[in-house]
Amino acid sequence: MFTVEVYLAVRRAHFDEGRSKRSIARDFGLARGTVDKMCAYSVPPGYRRSQEVRRPKLEAFTDTIDQWLQDDQSRPKKQRHTVKRIFERLRDEEGFTGGYTTVKDYVRGHRQKSREMFIPLAHPPGHGQADFGEAVVILGGVKQKIHFFAFDLPYSDACYVRAYHAATTEAWMDGHVHAFEFFGGVPLSVVYDNDSCLVAKIEAGGRRRRTQMFTEMLSHYLFDDRYGRPGKGNDKGNVEGLVGWSRRNLMVPLPEFPDLESFNAWLEEQCRARQSAILHGHRETIGDRLERDLAAMSPLPAAPYQACHKATGRVSSQSLVRYRTNDYSVPSTYGLRDVTIRAFVDVVEIGCGGEVIARHPRCYEREQMVFDPVHYFALLETKPGAFDQAAPLAGWEMPTELQTLRRLMEARHARQGRREFIQVLRLLESFDLPVLCAAVRIALQKRAIAFDAIKHLVLCQVERRPARLDLSLYPYLPQAAVQTTKASSYMALLSEGAI
Repeated sequence: MFTVEVYLAVRRAHFDEGRSKRSIARDFGLARGTVDKMCAYSVPPGYRRSQEVRRPKLEAFTDTIDQWLQDDQSRPKKQRHTVKRIFERLRDEEGFTGGYTTVKDYVRGHRQKSREMFIPLAHPPGHGQADFGEAVVILGGVKQKIHFFAFDLPYSDACYVRAYHAATTEAWMDGHVHAFEFFGGVPLSVVYDNDSCLVAKIEAGGRRRRTQMFTEMLSHYLFDDRYGRPGKGNDKGNVEGLVGWSRRNLMVPLPEFPDLESFNAWLEEQCRARQSAILHGHRETIGDRLERDLAAMSPLPAAPYQACHKATGRVSSQSLVRYRTNDYSVPSTYGLRDVTIRAFVDVVEIGCGGEVIARHPRCYEREQMVFDPVHYFALLETKPGAFDQAAPLAGWEMPTELQTLRRLMEARHARQGRREFIQVLRLLESFDLPVLCAAVRIALQKRAIAFDAIKHLVLCQVERRPARLDLSLYPYLPQAAVQTTKASSYMALLSEGAI
């Protein structure tokens, strides 16, 4: 292809100087057809196909190729036809005798025509997008996968990120509650994908049937829910970008924190610090634009939504209540009764008769038993022989003071001593473990090895009054006189027996 400079010289020779095309072709060493083209076009027109390209050997197989490519849309991306595989199948299965390049050109044109086009979107203030992502972090020295809730305000690019052990419905709702509190307002609408935690079913006409808990949250905060097309993440591209940005910037290198709470506190600090940034294409900071977002939002309701899943259950004969494959203990006095369950993202609460009777950290494993030893002390008092084999106590690290107290009580009174020690443990039903341990330490120092003395010491600590373990302070109580045993006393008993 000739350059524009050659076009300029030829056109000047013909139009300005009046030279014939024959002489120009001779002097410039060009073909007559090339000179005609240069006179017709001021710049090189490029290659122009005069008619549609025909592929006679491929025409009988184009419908087959189209069908294979259409079927690929419903298959995993890594298991779709390549051009090489299409050519091999045509050759081996269909009897195609043409070349590889012919197939490659046709497939390239087919895929180019089928590529999706997009419309630029404008985002007014006061609207949001939400999604979940995954990442690997180190919590308490253990490398594990976590799920993080990402909430984005497209107008200002302000964001909120919070991590969870699992992307459950409760986590979705809890993420909204914390995001709304973080921003101090409720968006007018939020765009979602069609996650099963939010959408129970997509009905005819595209109408979404929401899940029960999601509907409750919408009723509490009163914002509109909008949805992208199934499998089309670009319909909420801002939050999709936030998920990737969070993973690349907030989780590289692997974050290392003692627990999830401290990690979430750090994530919130990073989201707040990001508001001072000026993004490409803007002259204002994220925080400046966030002010207009907040002005368009609705105010927060008087109380936040309680993000929990509600269920009912029944206490088994082992004082256990099952929730999502795991068993949680309750006090044995509630055995075989109907209870209500409220499952938050980090806590499971069990209630009976309007009262919360048990509260446990939520377990996200399967087929596990979550015990609170205190729930079984009342039952162990009637069955002290099961103390050493009791599963609820198997993983309980008993403090040293209590271990010493048990040894002394059992050494003095054997089985009755064990029963009395369980009575001491039952004080944990009303008092905290540090308070009981402090009272036991004082009892061991004073050698007051008895349930009544330890209970008195516990009450004195709680009420902040001095202990009164000296019996001389209670003159109205009968005094017990205990004399030293003498050998002559035994001799007198023996002599009386002989008579």
